[in-house]
Amino acid sequence: MIKRPNFSPVGVIAALGMIALGVAIPVAAQNDGLAMLGGLTKGEWTIKHRDGSADRKICVETGRELIQLRHTESDCSRFVVEDGANKVTVQYTCPGNGYGRTNIRKETSALVQIESQGIAFGLPFQFAAEARRTGSC
Repeated sequence: MIKRPNFSPVGVIAALGMIALGVAIPVAAQNDGLAMLGGLTKGEWTIKHRDGSADRKICVETGRELIQLRHTESDCSRFVVEDGANKVTVQYTCPGNGYGRTNIRKETSALVQIESQGIAFGLPFQFAAEARRTGSC
């Protein structure tokens, strides 16, 4: 005769709750990440592309504006690949307009190095740039 284990409903619910909590913590931590970007000085930033393209000025409020320089859509999904004290890497997908992967390395709170590549408007892109705080918005 095979003896079946006796699972109580309370034990099963508690076990499922622990599993759900273990899965929820990394997701919540990822949403709260990118502290390095939040520590950048707010204001107007000038982006100088290394290939000689025209400079671009943007207003930085959260630092996250530097992630999607070739995609202005707000409905892009993001996945944080690396979230360090001085470097972040974010991969993102914009429905109907491609995707990108951006690395941002902080030198100071007013100077970062950016490398990004992906597909925008059906065409591949790749660039390296320096972004520096240059004033107020």
